[in-house]
Amino acid sequence: MNTEEKKDIKSLTLPQLQEALEPFSEPAYRAKQLYEWMHRKLAADYDEMTNLPAAFREKCRETFCYTSLRAVRVQESAVDGTKKFLFALSDGNLVESVWMRYKHGNSVCISSQVGCRMGCRFCASALNGWERNLLPSEMLDQVYAITRLTGGRVSNVVVMGTGEPLDNYENLLRFIALLTDENGLHISQRNITVSTCGIVPGIRQLAEEKLQITLALSLHAATDEKRRRLMPIAERYSLDELMRACTYYFEKTGRRITFEYSLADGVNDTKEDVRELTALIKPLNCHVNLIPINPVKERDFRQSDRRAVEGFKNKLEKNGINVTIRREMGRDIDGACGQLRRSHMKERAE
Repeated sequence: MNTEEKKDIKSLTLPQLQEALEPFSEPAYRAKQLYEWMHRKLAADYDEMTNLPAAFREKCRETFCYTSLRAVRVQESAVDGTKKFLFALSDGNLVESVWMRYKHGNSVCISSQVGCRMGCRFCASALNGWERNLLPSEMLDQVYAITRLTGGRVSNVVVMGTGEPLDNYENLLRFIALLTDENGLHISQRNITVSTCGIVPGIRQLAEEKLQITLALSLHAATDEKRRRLMPIAERYSLDELMRACTYYFEKTGRRITFEYSLADGVNDTKEDVRELTALIKPLNCHVNLIPINPVKERDFRQSDRRAVEGFKNKLEKNGINVTIRREMGRDIDGACGQLRRSHMKERAE
């Protein structure tokens, strides 16, 4: 983040931008022009805003900081065309994002923090600890920069990269407001997914916002004992508390919960796990997303084989659970959260 006490212009809503420009004595329409350059035309800097007076652009440059992420590494999968981007922030920190092409449109998975403090045992994101929260503009510009670099329209955004979104709550809400604003990219709330490891007060708070986003909960185990071994957050909130928060979220929003369940060989993929998972989530209006776990060098979890994954899915379906197996994207390019950033940091340190 810039150390100068300048307002972050790309994090301002249109009314806030109008207020911030009042001392400039510009015509009333100027704020909307500037807003559209940032959030609809996706200008990388003020120089691209060709229909704005040069003196006005210079004054903006002096008054505000302008977030524009720089790609320091791009990897493209030879298997499915998935692209992974490593972006440099203005303070030298790095974040990663993934662009995925589906039949229904292009999806971008973005990060919400630099690093993560949740410490999930099978994830590379937390290996280097937590540095800081991302600003709304830094979350947005992952989408904007990828749109500029790929030339393809983004139709779905998933906040499922590095970081815990509900640990960056206010910035997350501003990001959603800007991304869905009719004066910007105007992406539908229903095309936004926010993933959490299970911060119960955050889930309840988000329910009160009555947004139409999809909430994805990283579950990964169906008993408190097993979940505590995988996810430190389970020490703070029991599965009973978590399920009650999920029920509350559905009651408030009418949006069914997606449970993310990463399958690790011999850890959480047994017949007993199927029974426990069914008993836990059957009462809820939910969907299960089975994820063959991405192996991480520093962790000792192995991916369940294809037969085990299919068997797990079939048993859940027989028990009346709505389930899909997530398509593996970008396996050959460090597709999992945190892997590309970590490998880049290790290279720089050597």
